[in-house]
Amino acid sequence: MLFPALILSFAAAAAQPATPVAMASIPQAVLHRRRLFVSPMGEPFTGGQSGDALAEWFKQADRNHDGVISSDEMSQDAERFFATLDVNHDGEIDPDEIYRYETAIAPQNRRALGLLQLSEPVSSADSNFNRGVSLQEFQVAAQHRFAALDLDHQGKLTLAALEAIKPPPAERDKRDPDAPQQLDANADTGGGG
Repeated sequence: MLFPALILSFAAAAAQPATPVAMASIPQAVLHRRRLFVSPMGEPFTGGQSGDALAEWFKQADRNHDGVISSDEMSQDAERFFATLDVNHDGEIDPDEIYRYETAIAPQNRRALGLLQLSEPVSSADSNFNRGVSLQEFQVAAQHRFAALDLDHQGKLTLAALEAIKPPPAERDKRDPDAPQQLDANADTGGGG
């Protein structure tokens, strides 16, 4: 019985968060440097040598390297990623290819890693609900997502503007692990009555 208690105490100690750092003390530019980022169309990026995955995606999507992503460049980037996902090259990302994307290409929490908080950025482009995504649907979704990111309606996206959208990393839950759990007063407790 001592061994399980020892394991539980080690697990509880390991689960304790490290000393929290005040978010205000971290420079804003550092908050946006993420080792993982999911593009508006769902493509996962790592920070590479720069450590800034958002900047890595931006550099790739900005095809003419003028420091802005235009609507056309967003469509081109979507088309490029579509070709990666459409493994059988039939012009549609079918359910098997969506499954491959969700389990092998981007199995991590896509909602927390993207600019638009989309948990299913690929399958949500399926506008006719046939369980597949055509290139046309993917490009329409790219245009809608471009418009959602173009907050100042200038017809272009800059890295600085996108970094301003990107929320800082979520702080860890600061609840006291020894505090009693909150109970729902309306919950059925299984008692009679």
